[in-house]
Amino acid sequence: MSPRKPDLETFPPLRDWQRKALVHYLRRRSEDFMAVATPGAGKTTFALRIAAELLADGTVEAVTVVCPTEHLKTQWAQAAARVGIELDHTFRNSDVHSSRDFHGAVLTYAQVGMAPAVHRRRTMTRSTFVILDEIHHAGDSRTWGDGVKSAFEPATRRLMLTGTPFRSDENPIPFVLYERGDDGLQRSRSDSAYGYAEALRDGVVRPVLFMAYSGETRWRTNAGDELAARLGEPMTKDLVAQAWRTALDHRGDWMPQVMRAADARLSRLREHGMTDAGGLVIASDQQTARAYAKLLHEITGEPAVIVLSDDEGASGRIASFANSQQRWMVAVRMVSEGVDIPRLAVGVYATSASTPLYFAQAIGRFVRARRPGETATVFLPSVPHLLGLASEMEAQRDHVLGAPKDKDGLDDDLLERAQREEKAEGELEKQFEALSATAELDQVIFDGTSFGTGALTGTAEEEEYLGIPGLLSADQVAVVLNKRQADQMAAQKRRKATEPDIPAPRPEPVSMSAGERRNSLRRQLNTLVAAHHHRTNLPHGKIHAELRRLCGGPPSAQATIEQLEERIATIQTL
Repeated sequence: MSPRKPDLETFPPLRDWQRKALVHYLRRRSEDFMAVATPGAGKTTFALRIAAELLADGTVEAVTVVCPTEHLKTQWAQAAARVGIELDHTFRNSDVHSSRDFHGAVLTYAQVGMAPAVHRRRTMTRSTFVILDEIHHAGDSRTWGDGVKSAFEPATRRLMLTGTPFRSDENPIPFVLYERGDDGLQRSRSDSAYGYAEALRDGVVRPVLFMAYSGETRWRTNAGDELAARLGEPMTKDLVAQAWRTALDHRGDWMPQVMRAADARLSRLREHGMTDAGGLVIASDQQTARAYAKLLHEITGEPAVIVLSDDEGASGRIASFANSQQRWMVAVRMVSEGVDIPRLAVGVYATSASTPLYFAQAIGRFVRARRPGETATVFLPSVPHLLGLASEMEAQRDHVLGAPKDKDGLDDDLLERAQREEKAEGELEKQFEALSATAELDQVIFDGTSFGTGALTGTAEEEEYLGIPGLLSADQVAVVLNKRQADQMAAQKRRKATEPDIPAPRPEPVSMSAGERRNSLRRQLNTLVAAHHHRTNLPHGKIHAELRRLCGGPPSAQATIEQLEERIATIQTL
């Protein structure tokens, strides 16, 4: 017996963007339609309303949803059931035919890629509406893309959904229309677009504050050389990757200090309106995730939920965490895009993944608004590439074919190789040894603007930023951050004014090794660069680059004592 058609009268009201996109869809009545909407905007509700319309008027008899993960299959089926659409999320390729008890089925891209012929027959048996959720995943591999195209070419209608319509590679995405621009490059074209900036203006998503932490890092190479670098300082890609990884090492001080700050922020949100606010640490691998969970247990006194893979057990842990009052969850790499945990409000970006696609997906876990005034806070390393992505949160991007590779960001192939190396027992230790890392608040990024003049962890200055109220509109966040920065600068001026004019007695000279002298000079130079940044608003990287242009020599991490002394003297004259 076939299930009843959904009742449109009982469907929940639509947001403005959903209603406009629905009207546009119903007017066009074309085979393919791509809707781009920022994470948290309500793509699922929009897609199910179209499915309900098409089932109600007889345009289609069945619905197939394709999504990235097993957990999302359950989430889609539950959301559909709430509006009267019954979808079988337990369907397996070996079943061959869908049960007539359901309007259709929910599949994963991997499932379709393994048996496209099965799903092509299903699609041809009944007139079918296919929802391709996070369609960019169809370009993850040639098998997936070819499978999706073969399986769903016979569909009566196809709806493509994505919150991030761009990829880091050039694999064309099936059923997506590409248009060639004046520059000769082909860009994906959407039929409806609703970006983060619009959603923020409408109160659909939360404002996101990025707390960027820098600090000194030291590590030993496989050749036995000890290197030191400060996060945020311009360096070669290899040095940036090594300093970044050193900071993320659970045995150093950087991660515990940042986690304490993040937990303090979480406590402040819970005390001021978001009583069930939760936090997520995004880790790079399973071993590190377990170590981070242990750190959080020591810091908070409460066990953290660990999600290591997209299996049935992980899905249950995610669902349980979403409906609980537990403080923290640790996930390997990320909780996949589309996973709905609305109470997530604080994040720690503790992974070396650096593509715009990955970053946008990760940050999307924190932006879903439940009521007006909720804010989100993400803690991240002060790495230039990440800071750039944080500053461009509101940028709209398309999938571009034929574009030259971006040489400004990190080498993601290098980082992927590093991830694979981490899976080999003891292999990483042979190549790289993290020695120490300390953290300090470098800046707060909001709406593309940097605030703050830096603060050591555990100080009152840091607390001023961690204590920003959790229930604020986007405009109020900017006002509060400006005030915090003005107060911080005024306090620094007062301290300077109260210092005695007479020179303090010189301490007895301390004998330092060449390495200690070099590290001391680098810290002094970084302090001067930070001060110059806050006077001029020039990025740290540009200031360092100008000093290298004026004085010559390599980046600070490789500069000699004499070169560092020359740069210190030069910046004091700028």
